[in-house]
Amino acid sequence: MKSGSILKGIKKQMKFIDFHTHIYPEKIAGKATEYLRQFCNTNDEWPGTADVLLEKGRKAGVGKYVILPVAVRAVQVRKINDFSISQGLLHEEFICFGTVHAGQENIISELEYIKSSGLRGIKIHPDQQDFPIDDPRLFPAYDFLSQEKMPVLFHCGDPRSDFSHPLRLKKILHEFPELKITAAHFGGWRMFDEAVSILKNENCYYDMSSSMAYVPPEKIVEYINAYGADRIFFGSDFPLWEPSVEIEKFLALDISDEEKEKIVYVNAESFLGLK
Repeated sequence: MKSGSILKGIKKQMKFIDFHTHIYPEKIAGKATEYLRQFCNTNDEWPGTADVLLEKGRKAGVGKYVILPVAVRAVQVRKINDFSISQGLLHEEFICFGTVHAGQENIISELEYIKSSGLRGIKIHPDQQDFPIDDPRLFPAYDFLSQEKMPVLFHCGDPRSDFSHPLRLKKILHEFPELKITAAHFGGWRMFDEAVSILKNENCYYDMSSSMAYVPPEKIVEYINAYGADRIFFGSDFPLWEPSVEIEKFLALDISDEEKEKIVYVNAESFLGLK
């Protein structure tokens, strides 16, 4: 474990992109954040608003944030996408994704709207949205995203459901080999070892959000080594966790400074085409 002064020195030299964050309109932020915390069984107290994310992110030295909306119901899709579009226009720090739902009509039209509006990709959370990753209703969307080279980030893994199980993700990786996929939570939230055993040789990217609270640092290093530092993005999963705390934990890991720079900035910069 590196000392606090060394960590500060490393952090000062680095750029940071937080690849996994969520924000909500102020009038519903408290309720939405509480739902998210109950779903993930965490207990921090701040609301998930843009202002709070920016405040806590600046404290951590974060320069860019990937905003990941989720429509729990099909009727919410357009309203949530419009909110995401508005936040991208208001905050130059935000790289905003859109959302779709397997139960909505005209999913391709929505994807065309998302693309034309400047949103950079799609977030799908099968366990919250109540359909599996490999739901055939989503296949036209996956085909569209593959052709347009738009990325999709999946919430992956949940011991309470198999909707986002790594085996389902593996099926999609093979069915749509051109689809740019990021598997959140090292490919399997709270089933990390199983996910690595299934996915470590697949053509996929991973974020490490909501992982360091559940396993010791040596396990995190093990997952990074298994997947390769070139394929991993740092993510805080705000508002579940505070970016500065997650960054301090990450910088204390026993990996090289070059690997750290890749994970907190370089990989995301290349993946998102920010250069």
